[in-house]
Amino acid sequence: MHTWRSKSSKHAKTPVALTIGNFDGVHLGHQAMLTRLIDAANRLGLAACAMTFEPHPREFFSPDQAPTRLTSLREKLELLAKSKVDSVRVYRFNYNFAKISPEEFISRILNKELSVRWLLVGDDFRFGARRAGDFAMLQALSAQNDFEVEEMPSIVIDGQRISSTGVRKALADGDLSTAKQLLGRPYSISGRVVHGDKLGKKIGFATANIQLKHNHPPLSGIFVVNVCGINKSSPSTTYPGVASLGLRPTVHENGKPVLEVHLFDFNQEIYGQHLQVNFLHKLRDEEKYADLETLAQQIAKDVTQAKNFFLTA
Repeated sequence: MHTWRSKSSKHAKTPVALTIGNFDGVHLGHQAMLTRLIDAANRLGLAACAMTFEPHPREFFSPDQAPTRLTSLREKLELLAKSKVDSVRVYRFNYNFAKISPEEFISRILNKELSVRWLLVGDDFRFGARRAGDFAMLQALSAQNDFEVEEMPSIVIDGQRISSTGVRKALADGDLSTAKQLLGRPYSISGRVVHGDKLGKKIGFATANIQLKHNHPPLSGIFVVNVCGINKSSPSTTYPGVASLGLRPTVHENGKPVLEVHLFDFNQEIYGQHLQVNFLHKLRDEEKYADLETLAQQIAKDVTQAKNFFLTA
């Protein structure tokens, strides 16, 4: 899969079938759109391309009120690659991009820069300055810009519309089962293993400190997890463990979120490796303990519960 991060049209000589979205989480609704995109591209003899934005437009306009991200840009691109699209165009969302009129977006970006011949958008899609563009405008201007346009209805499971908002709510509620149902896979966070304060090792539970890309993860607490990416010859091999994601109130006042994973019966050196942590079950919320000894006792209980989870799963 090719990823283009500039607006240059030098890579856009091949006509494409395109879909557009933020794709945060790449949930089952997104996956259905990508499948439909690829089917159309194959039928029409076009390359399948997805367009997305960095940062999320709501992060740009209202950073303090924007929803927490489900995926970093790297995670999003990795998930899009699994869909087998041919390329992804990442557009930098800034003041200049936000000022583009819907008509210019169609004529310059879709037609001239990307050579779009078939376009798929969601049923709530809006675009251009002040979100003035919609599906009706795409239909009205499609012929003169030489593309067909189709609208994708929302995907519904058990009466619930699949959306990034729904996934965020499930994660915030600690409902990992519903999150998995909406995503089509366990929720995960990936990042590089970095050096921490080595506190876990001091109290008998060595942890891998996973670098977070954002300071507002969509879930917090103590979780049963498995981790992949450790075995380079078999990246999908998973290792069971228990993870803490949060502010570590026993250790720090007003700290930043930290993701720490204790892997069972594990003593390899993995600093610098990029790992994926899959969240399987929430054990409890974070708590502040009187001292490190009490914290260690609770971690021991968490480890026992997590091991029992794997025995009965």
